[in-house]
Amino acid sequence: MNRESYGAARIVASRVHAHFAHQQESNSGPRLEPLAQIPDAAIIEAIIDAAFWTSLRREEGFVPRISLAFVSPAESPGGLFFERPLALDPAALTRVAPAVERPGIHLAVCGNHEDLTVWGVTRKIPAFCFVLEVAAPGLLVIKHSSGEESGKYINVAVLEGDQIKVVDERSSSAGDCPGLLTSLLGYGSPSSRAPSVNIMVELAVSMRAHGRGGILLVVPAGTDAWRESILMPMPYLVAPPYSKLTRLSGDMPDDAEDRVVWREALDRAVNAVAGLTAVDGAVIITDQYEVLGFGAKIGRRKGSPRIEQVLVTEPIEGGAAELVHPDRLGNTRHLSAAQFVHDQRDAAALVASQDGRFTFFQWSDCESMVHAHRLETLLL
Repeated sequence: MNRESYGAARIVASRVHAHFAHQQESNSGPRLEPLAQIPDAAIIEAIIDAAFWTSLRREEGFVPRISLAFVSPAESPGGLFFERPLALDPAALTRVAPAVERPGIHLAVCGNHEDLTVWGVTRKIPAFCFVLEVAAPGLLVIKHSSGEESGKYINVAVLEGDQIKVVDERSSSAGDCPGLLTSLLGYGSPSSRAPSVNIMVELAVSMRAHGRGGILLVVPAGTDAWRESILMPMPYLVAPPYSKLTRLSGDMPDDAEDRVVWREALDRAVNAVAGLTAVDGAVIITDQYEVLGFGAKIGRRKGSPRIEQVLVTEPIEGGAAELVHPDRLGNTRHLSAAQFVHDQRDAAALVASQDGRFTFFQWSDCESMVHAHRLETLLL
């Protein structure tokens, strides 16, 4: 193949390999199913390089949206096999892309770095399997399966052109780390992780997906203190509170058929609530997931000072904490959400921007100020 190599692939490959090796070592205890094989740095570089150049091509005017999984046929029973494996080549990947762009479908790659081929299509991959997703032209997301039945993936790195963001696994050890961030980083097991954290992750992903931007305010159940920071009357006050998510936020059913029904109902409820954030104004839910209203206008609480600065962090390697004025975070959504959390310190706010940025605001007792967690790298 006579093409220029994608420089970022070579730079990040060894760091990604180290991440997967660490995950394998940390999860090497007794398991019902074996862990995925670890691709070496040369294989990782080759897969990234092929995916990058694929992302810049077009198939009948459409951008290829593919997911590549490094998995052998033995690790993925029930897959669709090609009689003649495809070369790991941008032209071949672009041609087959329309057939595999639905979520959860992967082009299965195996072999050594000198002879990598795509042997077929699969949905079933082992825990901690290397996956690379083409999210947009020049935008690649490296992730791994978590082994959870929910199908949740954990992001490892994001590459956009010459920009490299490697997720910092140590971010969850920082003081006042919110449960939402801990879950997105992939810590905790399905049996130990609180259902509430998972619901918040689902809401964050769905909010970001509709692309219109929005604010979700999470307030303590059983109190009306939040009303002091909302301009009344609220256009769309919900009475009684909508509690479908509350009823579905318990433990996953044991029976397999019941789990399918539960999962479908949960997806509908999450998308319904997240969809409300597309309306101008904020959605207000309790920490028990009851919807109290939407279209809310945030105002400064009487007697409260105007917020002047927030602490901003992003869970990536080399990312330094910054103290900034909240208007530097984005539009008026960010400023009003930061003011709300400043005034209502037992509340939290999720803010999605139309450009894909996503910020989680929470009061930090350690820093005695509002902490803005930038999360878009984990939500791609």
